[in-house]
Amino acid sequence: MPDSLKNSPPTTLEASRTPLSRWSLWLRNFLPASVRIGYAEALRMSVGVALGILITGILSRWWADVPASMWMVSSLGASAVLLFGMPASPLAQPWPVVGGTVLSALVGAACQALIPDTAVACAVAVGLSVMLMVPLRCMHPPGAGFAAYVVLEHINGVTLVLFPILFNVAVLLVCAVIYNAITGRRYPHPQHSLRPGFASEVQGLFAAEDLDAALQHYNQVLDISRADLEGLLHMAGRAAFNRSFGNLRCADIMSHPVFAVEPGVSHKEAWALMRQEHVKALPVVNPEGGVVGMVSMSDFVRQATLDAPESIGQRLRHLVTGRSSSKSRVEDLMDADTPVVQEDCLLVDLVPMFSAGGCHHLPVVSKQRKLVGIVTQTDLIRALSAAISVPTTQAA
Repeated sequence: MPDSLKNSPPTTLEASRTPLSRWSLWLRNFLPASVRIGYAEALRMSVGVALGILITGILSRWWADVPASMWMVSSLGASAVLLFGMPASPLAQPWPVVGGTVLSALVGAACQALIPDTAVACAVAVGLSVMLMVPLRCMHPPGAGFAAYVVLEHINGVTLVLFPILFNVAVLLVCAVIYNAITGRRYPHPQHSLRPGFASEVQGLFAAEDLDAALQHYNQVLDISRADLEGLLHMAGRAAFNRSFGNLRCADIMSHPVFAVEPGVSHKEAWALMRQEHVKALPVVNPEGGVVGMVSMSDFVRQATLDAPESIGQRLRHLVTGRSSSKSRVEDLMDADTPVVQEDCLLVDLVPMFSAGGCHHLPVVSKQRKLVGIVTQTDLIRALSAAISVPTTQAA
Protein backbone atom coordinates (compact mmCIF):
# COMPACT_ATOMS: atom_id res chain seq x y z
CA MET A 1 0.00 0.00 0.00
CA PRO A 2 1.42 3.42 -0.87
CA ASP A 3 2.52 5.52 2.12
CA SER A 4 0.24 8.32 0.98
CA LEU A 5 -2.80 6.10 1.60
CA LYS A 6 -1.84 4.58 4.94
CA ASN A 7 -2.77 7.58 7.08
CA SER A 8 -5.44 9.11 4.86
CA PRO A 9 -8.63 9.96 6.81
CA PRO A 10 -11.79 8.03 5.98
CA THR A 11 -14.23 9.69 3.62
CA THR A 12 -17.30 10.83 5.56
CA LEU A 13 -20.77 11.48 4.22
CA GLU A 14 -20.40 15.21 4.88
CA ALA A 15 -17.09 15.35 3.01
CA SER A 16 -18.53 13.44 0.06
CA ARG A 17 -21.29 16.02 -0.51
CA THR A 18 -20.80 18.64 -3.17
CA PRO A 19 -21.10 22.34 -2.25
CA LEU A 20 -24.39 22.48 -4.15
CA SER A 21 -25.87 19.57 -2.19
CA ARG A 22 -24.75 21.11 1.11
CA TRP A 23 -26.43 24.41 0.18
CA SER A 24 -29.57 22.55 -0.84
CA LEU A 25 -29.66 20.70 2.48
CA TRP A 26 -29.13 23.96 4.40
CA LEU A 27 -31.97 25.69 2.56
CA ARG A 28 -34.30 22.76 3.23
CA ASN A 29 -33.90 23.42 6.95
CA PHE A 30 -36.00 26.57 6.48
CA LEU A 31 -39.00 24.51 5.40
CA PRO A 32 -41.55 23.56 8.10
CA ALA A 33 -41.28 20.10 9.62
CA SER A 34 -44.23 17.88 10.45
CA VAL A 35 -45.56 18.44 13.97
CA ARG A 36 -46.88 14.85 14.06
CA ILE A 37 -50.05 15.53 16.05
CA GLY A 38 -53.64 14.83 15.06
CA TYR A 39 -56.48 17.25 14.58
CA ALA A 40 -58.02 16.21 17.90
CA GLU A 41 -54.86 17.23 19.77
CA ALA A 42 -54.68 20.52 17.87
CA LEU A 43 -58.29 21.22 18.86
CA ARG A 44 -57.55 20.31 22.48
CA MET A 45 -54.64 22.75 22.53
CA SER A 46 -56.60 25.58 20.93
CA VAL A 47 -59.60 25.23 23.22
CA GLY A 48 -57.35 25.04 26.28
CA VAL A 49 -55.42 28.18 25.36
CA ALA A 50 -58.62 30.11 24.68
CA LEU A 51 -60.31 29.00 27.90
CA GLY A 52 -57.19 29.70 29.97
CA ILE A 53 -56.83 33.24 28.65
CA LEU A 54 -60.58 33.89 28.95
CA ILE A 55 -60.83 32.78 32.57
CA THR A 56 -57.62 34.57 33.54
CA GLY A 57 -58.74 37.75 31.80
CA ILE A 58 -62.20 37.79 33.40
CA LEU A 59 -60.87 37.19 36.92
CA SER A 60 -57.99 39.66 36.51
CA ARG A 61 -60.22 42.41 35.18
CA TRP A 62 -62.64 41.83 38.07
CA TRP A 63 -59.79 41.94 40.60
CA ALA A 64 -58.27 45.17 39.25
CA ASP A 65 -58.95 48.24 41.41
CA VAL A 66 -59.15 50.62 38.48
CA PRO A 67 -60.81 49.43 35.25
CA ALA A 68 -58.30 51.34 33.13
CA SER A 69 -55.27 49.85 34.92
CA MET A 70 -53.16 47.04 33.52
CA TRP A 71 -54.81 43.73 34.44
CA MET A 72 -53.07 41.20 32.15
CA VAL A 73 -49.46 40.88 30.99
CA SER A 74 -48.83 40.46 27.28
CA SER A 75 -46.58 37.42 27.63
CA LEU A 76 -49.42 35.37 29.10
CA GLY A 77 -50.62 34.33 25.63
CA ALA A 78 -47.28 32.70 24.84
CA SER A 79 -47.22 31.08 28.28
CA ALA A 80 -50.70 29.65 27.64
CA VAL A 81 -49.47 27.98 24.43
CA LEU A 82 -46.81 26.16 26.44
CA LEU A 83 -49.04 25.22 29.38
CA PHE A 84 -51.94 23.90 27.32
CA GLY A 85 -50.20 22.91 24.09
CA MET A 86 -46.97 21.41 25.45
CA PRO A 87 -47.66 20.48 29.09
CA ALA A 88 -44.77 17.99 29.08
CA SER A 89 -42.19 20.63 28.15
CA PRO A 90 -39.67 21.62 30.84
CA LEU A 91 -40.33 25.23 29.79
CA ALA A 92 -44.01 24.90 30.76
CA GLN A 93 -43.67 23.60 34.31
CA PRO A 94 -44.89 25.74 37.26
CA TRP A 95 -41.50 26.93 38.51
CA PRO A 96 -40.20 28.10 35.10
CA VAL A 97 -43.51 29.87 34.41
CA VAL A 98 -43.57 31.72 37.75
CA GLY A 99 -39.84 32.22 38.18
CA GLY A 100 -39.11 33.14 34.57
CA THR A 101 -41.91 35.72 34.37
CA VAL A 102 -41.23 37.40 37.73
CA LEU A 103 -37.47 37.40 37.18
CA SER A 104 -37.84 38.98 33.74
CA ALA A 105 -40.13 41.69 35.13
CA LEU A 106 -37.59 42.62 37.80
CA VAL A 107 -34.67 42.57 35.35
CA GLY A 108 -36.63 44.68 32.86
CA ALA A 109 -37.47 47.24 35.56
CA ALA A 110 -33.83 47.45 36.65
CA CYS A 111 -32.54 47.90 33.09
CA GLN A 112 -35.14 50.56 32.36
CA ALA A 113 -34.11 52.53 35.44
CA LEU A 114 -30.35 52.20 34.98
CA ILE A 115 -29.85 52.33 31.19
CA PRO A 116 -31.09 55.50 29.44
CA ASP A 117 -30.96 54.16 25.88
CA THR A 118 -34.10 52.11 25.25
CA ALA A 119 -32.56 49.82 22.61
CA VAL A 120 -29.57 49.00 24.81
CA ALA A 121 -31.80 48.56 27.88
CA CYS A 122 -34.07 46.20 25.95
CA ALA A 123 -31.16 44.07 24.73
CA VAL A 124 -29.55 43.90 28.17
CA ALA A 125 -32.88 43.07 29.84
CA VAL A 126 -33.59 40.14 27.53
CA GLY A 127 -30.03 38.81 27.58
CA LEU A 128 -29.66 39.14 31.34
CA SER A 129 -33.04 37.48 31.91
CA VAL A 130 -31.98 34.45 29.90
CA MET A 131 -28.59 34.34 31.63
CA LEU A 132 -30.24 34.28 35.06
CA MET A 133 -32.91 31.77 34.05
CA VAL A 134 -30.32 29.08 33.32
CA PRO A 135 -28.76 28.72 36.81
CA LEU A 136 -32.14 29.34 38.49
CA ARG A 137 -33.70 26.55 36.36
CA CYS A 138 -36.63 28.73 35.33
CA MET A 139 -36.14 28.94 31.56
CA HIS A 140 -39.41 30.35 30.18
CA PRO A 141 -39.16 32.14 26.78
CA PRO A 142 -42.34 34.25 27.23
CA GLY A 143 -40.75 35.72 30.34
CA ALA A 144 -37.89 37.18 28.32
CA GLY A 145 -40.48 38.76 26.05
CA PHE A 146 -42.06 40.43 29.06
CA ALA A 147 -38.67 41.88 30.04
CA ALA A 148 -38.55 43.62 26.66
CA TYR A 149 -42.16 44.80 27.08
CA VAL A 150 -41.38 46.43 30.44
CA VAL A 151 -38.51 48.39 28.92
CA LEU A 152 -40.31 49.42 25.73
CA GLU A 153 -43.47 50.57 27.51
CA HIS A 154 -41.54 52.23 30.37
CA ILE A 155 -43.52 50.28 32.95
CA ASN A 156 -42.44 49.90 36.56
CA GLY A 157 -42.08 46.14 36.60
CA VAL A 158 -41.55 45.99 40.38
CA THR A 159 -45.05 47.26 41.14
CA LEU A 160 -46.53 44.70 38.74
CA VAL A 161 -45.05 41.62 40.42
CA LEU A 162 -48.00 40.89 42.72
CA PHE A 163 -50.65 42.14 40.32
CA PRO A 164 -51.10 41.40 37.55
CA ILE A 165 -48.04 39.13 37.06
CA LEU A 166 -48.37 36.65 39.93
CA PHE A 167 -52.15 36.81 39.84
CA ASN A 168 -52.24 36.10 36.09
CA VAL A 169 -49.75 33.27 36.36
CA ALA A 170 -51.49 31.67 39.35
CA VAL A 171 -54.90 31.65 37.65
CA LEU A 172 -53.44 30.33 34.39
CA LEU A 173 -51.59 27.55 36.23
CA VAL A 174 -54.77 26.45 38.00
CA CYS A 175 -56.61 26.42 34.68
CA ALA A 176 -53.80 24.38 33.09
CA VAL A 177 -53.80 21.79 35.89
CA ILE A 178 -57.57 21.29 35.68
CA TYR A 179 -57.86 21.34 31.88
CA ASN A 180 -54.92 18.99 31.28
CA ALA A 181 -56.28 16.55 33.87
CA ILE A 182 -59.72 16.57 32.23
CA THR A 183 -58.26 16.03 28.75
CA GLY A 184 -55.90 13.23 29.80
CA ARG A 185 -52.60 15.11 30.09
CA ARG A 186 -50.35 15.08 33.16
CA TYR A 187 -49.51 18.51 34.51
CA PRO A 188 -47.21 19.23 36.22
CA HIS A 189 -45.34 16.67 34.15
CA PRO A 190 -42.67 14.38 35.72
CA GLN A 191 -39.25 15.74 34.85
CA HIS A 192 -36.73 13.74 36.82
CA SER A 193 -37.44 10.01 36.65
CA LEU A 194 -39.25 7.36 34.71
CA ARG A 195 -42.59 6.03 35.88
CA PRO A 196 -42.25 3.30 38.55
CA GLY A 197 -41.31 -0.05 37.06
CA PHE A 198 -40.50 1.31 33.61
CA ALA A 199 -36.75 1.49 34.24
CA SER A 200 -36.57 -2.19 35.20
CA GLU A 201 -38.88 -3.11 32.33
CA VAL A 202 -36.51 -1.70 29.73
CA GLN A 203 -33.26 -2.17 31.64
CA GLY A 204 -30.41 -3.22 29.41
CA LEU A 205 -30.96 -1.06 26.32
CA PHE A 206 -28.72 1.64 27.79
CA ALA A 207 -27.84 2.97 31.23
CA ALA A 208 -28.75 6.32 32.75
CA GLU A 209 -25.07 7.26 32.64
CA ASP A 210 -25.07 6.79 28.86
CA LEU A 211 -27.92 9.29 28.48
CA ASP A 212 -26.18 11.73 30.82
CA ALA A 213 -23.02 11.52 28.74
CA ALA A 214 -24.97 12.08 25.51
CA LEU A 215 -26.78 15.12 26.93
CA GLN A 216 -23.52 16.57 28.21
CA HIS A 217 -21.95 16.13 24.79
CA TYR A 218 -24.99 17.69 23.06
CA ASN A 219 -24.78 20.70 25.41
CA GLN A 220 -27.97 22.42 24.21
CA VAL A 221 -31.36 23.12 25.74
CA LEU A 222 -33.90 20.45 24.80
CA ASP A 223 -37.62 21.17 24.94
CA ILE A 224 -38.31 17.73 26.42
CA SER A 225 -37.86 16.40 29.93
CA ARG A 226 -35.07 13.96 30.67
CA ALA A 227 -37.63 11.36 31.76
CA ASP A 228 -39.58 11.65 28.50
CA LEU A 229 -36.40 11.55 26.43
CA GLU A 230 -35.22 8.42 28.21
CA GLY A 231 -38.62 6.81 27.77
CA LEU A 232 -38.75 7.65 24.05
CA LEU A 233 -35.26 6.25 23.47
CA HIS A 234 -36.15 3.05 25.29
CA MET A 235 -39.35 2.67 23.27
CA ALA A 236 -37.44 3.32 20.04
CA GLY A 237 -34.89 0.69 21.01
CA ARG A 238 -37.65 -1.74 21.87
CA ALA A 239 -39.34 -1.09 18.51
CA ALA A 240 -36.05 -1.68 16.67
CA PHE A 241 -35.49 -4.85 18.68
CA ASN A 242 -39.01 -6.01 17.87
CA ARG A 243 -38.50 -5.28 14.18
CA SER A 244 -35.28 -7.32 14.12
CA PHE A 245 -36.99 -10.31 15.68
CA GLY A 246 -40.21 -9.95 13.75
CA ASN A 247 -42.74 -12.51 14.99
CA LEU A 248 -40.24 -14.81 16.67
CA ARG A 249 -41.98 -16.41 19.65
CA CYS A 250 -41.19 -18.70 22.55
CA ALA A 251 -42.45 -21.74 20.67
CA ASP A 252 -39.77 -21.11 18.02
CA ILE A 253 -36.80 -21.38 20.39
CA MET A 254 -37.98 -23.43 23.39
CA SER A 255 -36.58 -26.85 24.25
CA HIS A 256 -39.16 -29.63 23.92
CA PRO A 257 -40.08 -32.20 24.93
CA VAL A 258 -39.10 -31.04 28.39
CA PHE A 259 -38.16 -33.16 31.39
CA ALA A 260 -40.31 -32.50 34.44
CA VAL A 261 -41.09 -34.01 37.85
CA GLU A 262 -44.12 -34.09 40.11
CA PRO A 263 -44.14 -32.52 43.61
CA GLY A 264 -44.02 -35.90 45.37
CA VAL A 265 -40.81 -37.04 43.67
CA SER A 266 -37.84 -37.49 46.00
CA HIS A 267 -34.73 -35.36 45.95
CA LYS A 268 -32.70 -38.37 44.85
CA GLU A 269 -34.88 -39.03 41.80
CA ALA A 270 -34.92 -35.36 40.77
CA TRP A 271 -31.15 -35.06 41.14
CA ALA A 272 -30.58 -38.27 39.16
CA LEU A 273 -32.80 -37.00 36.33
CA MET A 274 -30.90 -33.71 36.12
CA ARG A 275 -27.56 -35.53 36.05
CA GLN A 276 -28.79 -38.04 33.47
CA GLU A 277 -30.27 -35.45 31.06
CA HIS A 278 -27.57 -32.80 31.69
CA VAL A 279 -30.05 -30.09 32.70
CA LYS A 280 -29.75 -27.56 35.51
CA ALA A 281 -33.44 -27.18 36.32
CA LEU A 282 -36.66 -29.16 36.17
CA PRO A 283 -40.21 -27.81 36.03
CA VAL A 284 -42.48 -29.25 38.70
CA VAL A 285 -45.93 -30.16 37.37
CA ASN A 286 -49.17 -31.47 38.82
CA PRO A 287 -50.88 -34.60 37.41
CA GLU A 288 -52.75 -32.41 34.88
CA GLY A 289 -49.49 -31.03 33.47
CA GLY A 290 -49.78 -27.56 34.99
CA VAL A 291 -46.62 -25.90 36.26
CA VAL A 292 -46.54 -25.50 40.04
CA GLY A 293 -42.87 -24.63 40.49
CA MET A 294 -39.26 -25.15 39.45
CA VAL A 295 -36.40 -27.02 41.11
CA SER A 296 -32.79 -26.34 40.13
CA MET A 297 -29.30 -27.37 41.15
CA SER A 298 -28.95 -24.08 42.99
CA ASP A 299 -31.94 -25.10 45.14
CA PHE A 300 -30.10 -28.28 46.16
CA VAL A 301 -26.95 -26.34 46.99
CA ARG A 302 -28.92 -23.69 48.91
CA GLN A 303 -30.72 -26.34 50.96
CA ALA A 304 -27.46 -28.16 51.63
CA THR A 305 -26.00 -25.07 53.29
CA LEU A 306 -28.86 -25.14 55.84
CA ASP A 307 -28.23 -28.70 57.02
CA ALA A 308 -25.88 -30.05 59.69
CA PRO A 309 -22.41 -28.49 60.13
CA GLU A 310 -20.58 -30.72 57.66
CA SER A 311 -18.78 -30.00 54.43
CA ILE A 312 -20.95 -28.82 51.55
CA GLY A 313 -20.14 -31.98 49.63
CA GLN A 314 -21.34 -34.18 52.49
CA ARG A 315 -24.50 -32.12 52.99
CA LEU A 316 -25.34 -32.28 49.29
CA ARG A 317 -24.70 -36.02 49.23
CA HIS A 318 -27.03 -36.56 52.17
CA LEU A 319 -29.67 -34.33 50.56
CA VAL A 320 -29.82 -36.15 47.21
CA THR A 321 -29.68 -39.62 48.78
CA GLY A 322 -32.56 -38.88 51.14
CA ARG A 323 -30.44 -38.99 54.31
CA SER A 324 -30.66 -35.26 54.99
CA SER A 325 -32.44 -33.99 58.07
CA SER A 326 -34.71 -31.95 55.82
CA LYS A 327 -37.74 -33.30 53.98
CA SER A 328 -36.85 -35.22 50.87
CA ARG A 329 -39.70 -34.35 48.51
CA VAL A 330 -39.32 -31.92 45.61
CA GLU A 331 -42.32 -29.85 46.71
CA ASP A 332 -40.37 -28.86 49.85
CA LEU A 333 -37.41 -27.71 47.78
CA MET A 334 -38.92 -26.15 44.67
CA ASP A 335 -39.49 -22.46 43.94
CA ALA A 336 -43.27 -22.09 43.79
CA ASP A 337 -43.08 -18.50 42.49
CA THR A 338 -41.43 -19.36 39.18
CA PRO A 339 -42.89 -17.24 36.35
CA VAL A 340 -44.23 -18.96 33.24
CA VAL A 341 -44.73 -17.69 29.69
CA GLN A 342 -47.18 -18.56 26.95
CA GLU A 343 -45.86 -20.37 23.89
CA ASP A 344 -47.05 -17.50 21.66
CA CYS A 345 -45.23 -14.89 23.78
CA LEU A 346 -42.94 -12.64 21.71
CA LEU A 347 -39.25 -13.17 22.25
CA VAL A 348 -38.73 -9.48 22.96
CA ASP A 349 -40.88 -9.84 26.08
CA LEU A 350 -38.43 -12.37 27.55
CA VAL A 351 -35.52 -9.93 27.66
CA PRO A 352 -36.65 -7.94 30.74
CA MET A 353 -37.59 -11.17 32.53
CA PHE A 354 -34.11 -12.60 32.12
CA SER A 355 -32.22 -9.32 32.54
CA ALA A 356 -34.00 -8.50 35.82
CA GLY A 357 -31.82 -11.12 37.51
CA GLY A 358 -32.51 -14.37 39.31
CA CYS A 359 -34.35 -16.00 36.40
CA HIS A 360 -32.44 -18.50 34.23
CA HIS A 361 -35.19 -20.88 33.10
CA LEU A 362 -38.75 -20.09 32.04
CA PRO A 363 -41.35 -22.86 31.66
CA VAL A 364 -43.49 -22.43 28.53
CA VAL A 365 -47.17 -23.32 28.78
CA SER A 366 -49.98 -23.72 26.28
CA LYS A 367 -53.26 -21.84 26.28
CA GLN A 368 -54.59 -24.62 28.53
CA ARG A 369 -51.77 -23.76 31.02
CA LYS A 370 -50.04 -27.11 30.43
CA LEU A 371 -46.25 -27.42 30.18
CA VAL A 372 -45.04 -27.66 26.57
CA GLY A 373 -41.39 -26.59 26.80
CA ILE A 374 -38.74 -24.53 28.54
CA VAL A 375 -36.71 -21.48 27.49
CA THR A 376 -33.28 -20.79 28.98
CA GLN A 377 -30.94 -17.84 28.81
CA THR A 378 -28.82 -19.88 26.43
CA ASP A 379 -31.78 -20.31 24.08
CA LEU A 380 -32.40 -16.56 24.10
CA ILE A 381 -28.74 -15.70 23.48
CA ARG A 382 -28.59 -18.19 20.62
CA ALA A 383 -31.68 -16.61 19.04
CA LEU A 384 -30.23 -13.12 19.54
CA SER A 385 -27.00 -14.15 17.88
CA ALA A 386 -28.85 -15.61 14.90
CA ALA A 387 -31.03 -12.51 14.54
CA ILE A 388 -28.24 -9.94 14.54
CA SER A 389 -25.53 -11.94 12.76
CA VAL A 390 -24.38 -10.50 9.46
CA PRO A 391 -23.25 -12.99 6.80
CA THR A 392 -19.68 -12.45 5.68
CA THR A 393 -17.94 -13.58 2.53
CA GLN A 394 -14.35 -14.59 2.44
CA ALA A 395 -12.05 -12.91 -0.05
CA ALA A 396 -10.94 -15.05 -2.92
